[in-house]
Order: sequence, then C-alpha cells, then structure tokens
Amino acid sequence: MLREISIRDVVLIESLDLELGHGFIVLTGETGAGKSILLDAMGLALGDRADKGLVRDGAQRAIAGATFSIKNNPLAHELAQEFDIETNNDELILRRSIGLDGKSRAFINDMPVSVTTMRKIAQSLIEIHGQHSAIGLMDVNSHLSMLDGFIAGNNGDEFVNLLHKVRENYNEFKNAENQLDEARKAIGQSGAEREYLAHVLEQLRQLNPQIGEEKTLDENRRFLMGSERVISAIKEANDIIDNGKVEGLMGNAARALSRIGKIESENANRLNETIENAQNSLERAQNEIADCLGYLNQAGLLIDLDPKELEQIEERLFALRAAARKHNVVIDELPNVLESIAQKLSQIDNKDEFLAKAEKEYRIALENYKKAALTLSVERKKGAKVFSKLIEAELPPLKLEKMRFQVAFDSDESRISNQGFDKIRFEIAPNIGAGFGGLDAIASGGELSRLSLALKVVLSANNGTLALVFDEVDQGIGGATADAVGRRLRDLAKNSQVICVTHSPQVAARANMHLRIEKSINNAITRTNVSVLSEQERREELARMLAGENITPEARAAANALMDMA
Repeated sequence: MLREISIRDVVLIESLDLELGHGFIVLTGETGAGKSILLDAMGLALGDRADKGLVRDGAQRAIAGATFSIKNNPLAHELAQEFDIETNNDELILRRSIGLDGKSRAFINDMPVSVTTMRKIAQSLIEIHGQHSAIGLMDVNSHLSMLDGFIAGNNGDEFVNLLHKVRENYNEFKNAENQLDEARKAIGQSGAEREYLAHVLEQLRQLNPQIGEEKTLDENRRFLMGSERVISAIKEANDIIDNGKVEGLMGNAARALSRIGKIESENANRLNETIENAQNSLERAQNEIADCLGYLNQAGLLIDLDPKELEQIEERLFALRAAARKHNVVIDELPNVLESIAQKLSQIDNKDEFLAKAEKEYRIALENYKKAALTLSVERKKGAKVFSKLIEAELPPLKLEKMRFQVAFDSDESRISNQGFDKIRFEIAPNIGAGFGGLDAIASGGELSRLSLALKVVLSANNGTLALVFDEVDQGIGGATADAVGRRLRDLAKNSQVICVTHSPQVAARANMHLRIEKSINNAITRTNVSVLSEQERREELARMLAGENITPEARAAANALMDMA
C-alpha cells in the first residue's frame, strides 16, 4: 500500500507531503491544475526516466519520494532481501532526485541503489494504468504470468503444484541434456586425447592435493622462516656475551671492589654504603647474565629446525601453485579437477555404456517434461476460456460492449522452457466483424485503461498487495457507464488500494478519500496544491464537476444525490 507521497520542487509543486489511506482514492481538479505533474513526480520516485525539466524554476533539484507498507507483500520483502535493503517496520521508502544537470540519484530506505533496482522493486509495489500505457497489460511477456495467477487463484494448490512440476522436470531435462552432451563428446575423444587425460590424471594423483593444504603449508613456511631469524638472533646474542667475556669482566670488577674493604672512619659511612651497593649490583648483574644465557639456550632448544623442511614445504607449494595455474583454478579446487578428469577418462573407457545410460536418462527426462508441460497446457487452455468469459462480462458496462477478448495460444511441443510449451498474448477485436489483434495495435488509450480495469477486477482476488493507479480511466464516457466504472473501482478497492485521476463525478462520488488538485498564483508565481476534502467539500467539488465554473442549485442537488447513492 502507498502510504505517503513527498514532493519537493517538481515543476509547479514547491512542497507536498500527502498521506494516503486504504480503499478507493480519487484525484480531481480542473484541466491544467497539475494532475499530470503529480503522476510525473510519482513516476520519478518509481524509477521512470528522469527529465531535468521536472525541476521547478528557481530550484536546484527536484525530489520525489513514495513510502510503501509491505507488511503483506512477500514479493517486495524477497526483492528487498535480494538487494540487501533493510525493511524496518515493514516499510520501503523510495526517493529519487534530479538536478539541473540531468543527473539523478536513487535511494531505497536511504540506501543508494541503481534506477534499475528501484524500478524492479517498484513493480512489486504499484501498477500505473494510463491513457497511453498500461504497465503489465501492454507487456506480452507478462500475460502468461497473469493467466497463471488467475488459474492458480481459482484452482488452488493443484495448479501451483503443476507449475512447480514443470519447472522441476525442466531442470532435470537440462541436466540430462548436459550429461548426454558430455557423453557424445567423450565418444569423439581420440587416443591421443585419452593419453593426455591419463597423463594429467597420473600427475594429479601423484601430487595428491588436499583441500586446505595451501593454508597449512603457508603457515608452516612462515613459522620456519621466522624460526631461522630467531636462531640467528640467539646465536648473535650468545656470541656477544661469550666473546665479550661479560661474566669474567664483571667478576674482575667485583674482586677489585672487594679489595677496598671497609674504611674505618666516622666520615666514611656514606662511602662504605655506596661501594657495598656497587658490589651488590655487580652480583645481581652476574646472576641476570647467567639467567639470560640459560633462557637463550632454552629458546634454542624449543626450536626444532630441520633445514630441509622449509625447502620441502616451498617445493610443495610451488608444485601445487603450478598445477593450479595449469588448470586455471585455485589450489583448493585441484581435488575437484582430479575427480572431473577421472570421470572423463572413465567415460572414454566406458563410452558405449555411458552413452547408452545418458541417452536413456535423456529420453526419460524429456518424456517426463513433455507429459507435465502438456498437462499444464491443457489446464491453461481450460482456464483461459473461463478467464476470457469473465473479462468479456466486464466489458459492456464499461462501454466496450462491441469488444471481444481472447487469449491467443502459441503452443509448440518442441519449445522447451521452465514455463512449458505455451506462449500467449491477450487479444481484442474492437468491433463486431473485426479480427483479433494485439492490444498495442488496436486499443485506444481510453479503451486500454478500461480494459485494464476489467482485467484487474477479474484478477483482484489473486493480488491485493499492489497499489493500483488509473489515469482518467473514465475518459470519453459518462452517465451509466461512468457509474459502472466507479462501482468497479470501488469493488476493486476492497482488495487493493486504488488511486484514480478522474473528471467524472460518478466515479469521484464512490471514493473513500477525495483529493483536489488546484493551481494558485501568488506574487506572479504559479503553484500546484493538493488538499484532502471533507464530506461537504466533496459535495461542492462534485457540483463543480457537474456544472462547471457557475455552480447551480441543480448541480448541488445532483452532487448530493450522487454522494447519497454511493
């Protein structure tokens, strides 16, 4: 559900923060008041092509934001997770800006995203049906998913399970096809190629690479290289102490001081004390030097350094890395390479048996796929008849009584895809006696909008998570037809949030929320404003829509009648 629209400096809209509710929401206003500007701003927030012409005069940047609640929208949650977007409070905030230089920036929940990502996520949140386009309806590639969604909604788990079965059988078929290709390639292997594979396999078996081996070898290598430096330092320290005869020199110094003896004099107490401290310090130093030599000797014993071990490790690492480069993999993947080559060699040595097995599995997988795909095609054609009848039943009240609708099938058993044999497209015949054709070639803007409404009414029970926007779906109609459009929009809004730009009072009267768009001029500056109407203001707006600039008592009475009937 679209909860809020926020706009800054888009064409004539200086600042707008609009909170939207559930149900059926209409936007009305005189021609040129700025309804299209509001839709353009929404399009900017949804990832449409950005035009620097959207920036309001005097501003540096146009900004549009749309806040959606996705509490009951698993697809939106799935896409947000796919793009690592946090959905705090089950909410997605799409925001886009464009500057005078034409450069735009896109954000979802304040995280920078590409416009492609924004557009993809927006498609899970909202559909916009306008006079010149109907998102989804005009895209032939989406027709199959619409039909499948309708049938699944009517037939439940049985049809959904059938769709899953076709996808599973398709994946199994592709695996079998790949295995058959490998078997056929193996048959073409020459003796020289077999000899080469056997040679490579023998090399790898002799090398016997292990997963995680590189890391262990590298760690041991680093330790041994460090140990060499430690032993060198210990030897150097020992040499300095021993060669310098430090202990002997200290002993000589101690003996020299001991010959001084104790000076007997009342004035020599301080001197005797100082000499004694010097002797004690020398004694401690001799002990510390002895301890130091002991520790150095102990450290040397702790390092069991085999000079050949480092050389062996480096040779092993060199061999592993050379093999990895040869096969264009990392070292940890060498065991998989060994297994793969062994399998290929086995296929060559047992090619007839392997080929026969692969061909059998291929035939079984193809047969299983075709069986499931054919069943799916039959169920689709049954569902398409029901779907077409329901669509056609919606057309007469929408002043499309001469139009016929059908689902055209292109089913080809040689076509293998994860969706089955079928390609479909929705077709219409606009008048009695006219042939069927694609929607893009026949339908006018008004017809397309009303056809999309009929489609959404039929599909509404299956997808109520999307917000639906209809731009002047009532163009060129009035009276009972406009009333029928209003009733269908109101019914559609029971399961979905429906937003409609309308000039029809019959449609506007049935809304749960009424917004009026109007243009104002202050200090020679034109601005577009949007306001939420109270019930009395709605009655006055409906009267304006009925009568024009001069509102008559009769127009007010008619407006009251429309409101009371709604």
